[in-house]
Amino acid sequence: MVVVVVVAALVAGLAALLAYGWWEAGWVRLRELPVVLPGLPPELHGLRIAHLSDFHLGLPSRGERAVERAVAWAAAAQPDLTVITGDLLSRKDGEPRLRELLEVLPHCYVVLGNHDVAEARDPFSRGVAVAELRGATLLNDEAWAIRVRNQSVQIAGVHPATFLAGDGARSARFADPRSRLRILLCHFPEIVDQLPPGAFDLVLAGHMHDGQICIPTPFGKLRCAHPGARYTRGLYRRPGGTLHVSPGLGTTFVPIRFLARPEATLLVLQSPDAAAVAPGAAPAVPAQPAAPSPPA
Repeated sequence: MVVVVVVAALVAGLAALLAYGWWEAGWVRLRELPVVLPGLPPELHGLRIAHLSDFHLGLPSRGERAVERAVAWAAAAQPDLTVITGDLLSRKDGEPRLRELLEVLPHCYVVLGNHDVAEARDPFSRGVAVAELRGATLLNDEAWAIRVRNQSVQIAGVHPATFLAGDGARSARFADPRSRLRILLCHFPEIVDQLPPGAFDLVLAGHMHDGQICIPTPFGKLRCAHPGARYTRGLYRRPGGTLHVSPGLGTTFVPIRFLARPEATLLVLQSPDAAAVAPGAAPAVPAQPAAPSPPA
């Protein structure tokens, strides 16, 4: 009788944990994060970048709910720029929904992730070839020059195959020293360690899911995914640039999260010299894409 009670309690406890994990996968955190960037010109103080990542659309998951809420929030915020750092799809049947969501995001720039090019160990994921995205600019080993607040801004993007081939360092050749702000998008956070000092001001990445399923310990949470990763979520100051790693929005392998909430982040850039900006400065000018800059 005691054994039956113990087994029943264990089963009930496991069911409760799974139910919570399913619920947490849709419990998206909508976060505004100040980011002080050394050398950011005062004219770009307050520039807002909505950073989204790891949609993994196409599989039944509460993660789709997190994606939808995050996209609606970002669209309502009307940031100066929106960036998505890869793993857009896990199955082709998620593509129509992806395209619907991208159409409402303002000034959107996107790079692919390893799931998008069928480089994943997830047995439930299938690579989907995405060549163009209406309403967003897809960056595949290229850089674009745009104007924001009448200042020159450069956005470069690394294709996942380039990074996985060990050639991520070549993205530094896109860095244009004439730009007042240089941003690099890459699905993999480790790209920041392959960059020469000062190559980019801001490096945006995803991939880590903040571990997706984590176990609390007296020394902090143990991440089941990428347990030895150096960069897991949030901000890091590195010689190659200031890195922000998004916890992402979707899920892989299993459709749950535990102690690793999905997140959409509104990065608010701050200049150390912001005090030099005169009161009543002109508001942000929406970013308009220009012709892509040629590879160096």
